[in-house]
Amino acid sequence: MPKIVAVDPFAVNLGRGNMVIVRIRCDDGMEGYGEGTLPHKARAIIGAVQDFAEYLVGQDDSQIERHWQVLYRNSFQRGGVILSTALSAIDQALWDIAGKRLDRPVWSLMGGAVRDRIWLYTHPGRRANDPKGLVENCLERVDEGYTAIKLGIPGTPELVRDPRKAAETHDNIAAVRDAVGPDIALMVDAHGKSTPTVALEIARAIAPLDLLFFEEPVPPRNVDALLQVSRSCPIPVATGERMYSRWDFRTTIESQAVSILQPDLGHAGGISETRRIAAAAETYFMQIAPHNPRGPGVTLASLHIGACTPNFLIQESLIPPGGQSEIWDEMLVEPLNIVNGYVDLPRAPGIGIRFDESLAERFPFRPADTQHPVLKDGAVGDW
Repeated sequence: MPKIVAVDPFAVNLGRGNMVIVRIRCDDGMEGYGEGTLPHKARAIIGAVQDFAEYLVGQDDSQIERHWQVLYRNSFQRGGVILSTALSAIDQALWDIAGKRLDRPVWSLMGGAVRDRIWLYTHPGRRANDPKGLVENCLERVDEGYTAIKLGIPGTPELVRDPRKAAETHDNIAAVRDAVGPDIALMVDAHGKSTPTVALEIARAIAPLDLLFFEEPVPPRNVDALLQVSRSCPIPVATGERMYSRWDFRTTIESQAVSILQPDLGHAGGISETRRIAAAAETYFMQIAPHNPRGPGVTLASLHIGACTPNFLIQESLIPPGGQSEIWDEMLVEPLNIVNGYVDLPRAPGIGIRFDESLAERFPFRPADTQHPVLKDGAVGDW
């Protein structure tokens, strides 16, 4: 059997942060690619991939599950976003190789497709400081073919009451709803920056605007707080982008704290683990709406999950229109055309991306700090 001879991480600047691509090369010349992008932590991900390479070099590339178990369990200090993101990229690359060896798309190796096309949602895009600018951005996304858009809460809410933030959020979303009409699905992301009382204050204000879901109303992993919100929230609640394995998701699933789970295939253990998370959620009638504000690698890998997952609902994406991103245009084996809100299933062998390391030279890593919001009294806030 062919053996792995190299595991190489590359940082590529997307203009809105640094993307990490992992290339696994085998002794017969076969290569597979995966993405492990974590904003502001690219160098940490690269270091973790290099550590994992010490085990992978010399191994049989076809033993995907064995390698997943080794890298997760034998790390001893298991999980966490750094190791899980590195593992996710490696897992994608191994599935990419498997599909290429059989000349089949990855979804066809996992029982085949359960749907014919995949529903996508996106974000408004450029930051807007007023409802008019937000509406203009959303109408541009609709013109690009999207039928679902996720909006946010402006700024950082106060901790106990924030009626002004609730009203501002309502006014922004109401302006968009009036502009796009009733047939465009809208979602709201609180980004985990509210307490339960403020989250419910906001939810009650925006509930009449016909929303698909309310994302991360409170910070993750506090199931009791999630239950406090979801039991009183008039909108279906979603969470999951900051959970990194089935063990992280277990109590949220078993307590039925939300209606929709959002594992990020680039952080939650890759294709292998995301399938397991989705299967666990299905037993509690939870839907899957994978998180993905990332590059071509995680986007394509997520489409394969969407193709073969029965309880898949919708896929987050930041796919730029063709010709607007040199990086995307070079990395996609087939173009992603959004028609009436959907994209067709990927058909290229493997995941459907390619990578020339010259991209890392033409778009080199650029260090950048994260955001640092503050509350009215100057205390640290969440973004």
